[in-house]
Amino acid sequence: MSGQGSTGNVLAAIASLFIPGLGQLLQGRILMAAFMFILAGVLWFFLLGWVIHLWSVVDAARFRGK
Repeated sequence: MSGQGSTGNVLAAIASLFIPGLGQLLQGRILMAAFMFILAGVLWFFLLGWVIHLWSVVDAARFRGK
């Protein structure tokens, strides 16, 4: 993936809309994907998971690879 706004990042952001952390997983960021998925799951229990869900989408869209 070439950088912010690339097709890969757009696809990752769309994937994160469905499952938090899936976009990060598609980008190869396994630890961040697990963090987003677990944190969103825990916070959905307290009705605050939408915050992490949106953060996951924005993070996937703005990721800049090396």
